[in-house]
Amino acid sequence: KYIVGIIVLGIIGALAFPIVNLIVGPPVGTSLTDRRIDEPLFAKVLPILEKKCVNCHTTEYKLPFYANFPIAKGIIEADIKLGLFYMNMVKELFPGENKPPTEVALAKIEHTTLMNEMPPFRYVALHWDSMLSKDEQNLIIDWVRETRAKYYAPAEFPENVKREVIQPLPQKVQVDERKAKLGDKLYHDKRLSKDNSLACAGCHDLAKGGVDRKRFSEGVGGAVGGINAPTVYNAVFNFVQFWDGRAADLKEQADGPVNNPIEMASNWDEVKSKLIQDEEFTKEFLEVYPEGYGKDSITEAIAEFEKTLITPNSRFDQFLMGKSDALTQEEKEGYALFKKYRCATCHVGKAMGGQSFEKMGLKADYFKDRGGEITESDLGRYNVTKKEEDKHKFKVPILRNIALTPPYLHDGSTDDLQKVVNIMLKYQVGLQIPKSEEEKIVKFLNTLNGEYQGKLLQ
Repeated sequence: KYIVGIIVLGIIGALAFPIVNLIVGPPVGTSLTDRRIDEPLFAKVLPILEKKCVNCHTTEYKLPFYANFPIAKGIIEADIKLGLFYMNMVKELFPGENKPPTEVALAKIEHTTLMNEMPPFRYVALHWDSMLSKDEQNLIIDWVRETRAKYYAPAEFPENVKREVIQPLPQKVQVDERKAKLGDKLYHDKRLSKDNSLACAGCHDLAKGGVDRKRFSEGVGGAVGGINAPTVYNAVFNFVQFWDGRAADLKEQADGPVNNPIEMASNWDEVKSKLIQDEEFTKEFLEVYPEGYGKDSITEAIAEFEKTLITPNSRFDQFLMGKSDALTQEEKEGYALFKKYRCATCHVGKAMGGQSFEKMGLKADYFKDRGGEITESDLGRYNVTKKEEDKHKFKVPILRNIALTPPYLHDGSTDDLQKVVNIMLKYQVGLQIPKSEEEKIVKFLNTLNGEYQGKLLQ
């Protein structure tokens, strides 16, 4: 009888929590529905996300009454911490300045909804009404795709293309041609470095996929950096620049290397003193920038040129635009696997990346397994914000032309694309898949090489 009594009490206790949650609902730390929303579909989706999703994806959470019970608080807070590593839903849905929900938020919500991955089982076990109904799922998917088509895809694309998680690259972006012409010359001008030995193109070679294909770039005097150089191609589509996002845009990014002691090791006064001796170029420059040489004018010109470095017309772009035979069957299967295994939840949009910071090692400790000392570069976004939660977070790299830009990862630790796929699946997704599927994903990635100035990058 004693044992039976304990069992009965255990059952009653186990049922009490979900029953209370069912009656009164979980405590809401962040309200989504009190925000003024002018879009009817978004307004319908917000109550669903508030009730069934946001509790584990906000810094403003409130713990339920049973969080004070032994073990419970630790489990709940661990779930919330993990949820925030994946996405701060409030921040991503309302990024400020009247901006729409981010592409990454849309992709993550779409994937988890389609795959029935959220809420997780142990949350559902205590919140019986937290599962998404079929109608709710359909509503969320419609909202995601409508929002994506409205805000992130060029108007001239077919409707089905605009609703896809990845869109083709546009043929061009709007630039000031005169400034871009100057920027082209400055981008290739070694006088921007202290000893006239290094141009922007030295580390971001347009003939090498926009990189130098070295683990770490070599600067003035043989100095070596501590992070792999990202590609300059399609960098205009990045939401911020550099792995740690310390530059807001291309113009601000162009200021960095010139002043960096292990890159160009110069300064703008020094650069100006050299350029002003070039009468022909100075005349050309003054026609566009009457104020003359300076940090703002030079970096603006370089940034304007870099806006032209887009690489459309890859075989994958052609496939997205309706040319079914642009990809082989295995390459199509690779794209399907790319989406199935959540790669497209971070590598989203036109450039297939560059839209968010993500933690390296969500599912396993990448740095422990890699070995070696943790470097300053390994700290990622933390170097900018000094927030503990930003340690090991990096701007997601662009995958366009990825086959041409080894070595890979922020630490340049491998030049094997299939190994990178394996690493990302293990540490970011928590999966080990058959080698045959990895190979198909790699075959798909090889279809992303685009054209620059009408010629296929190689």
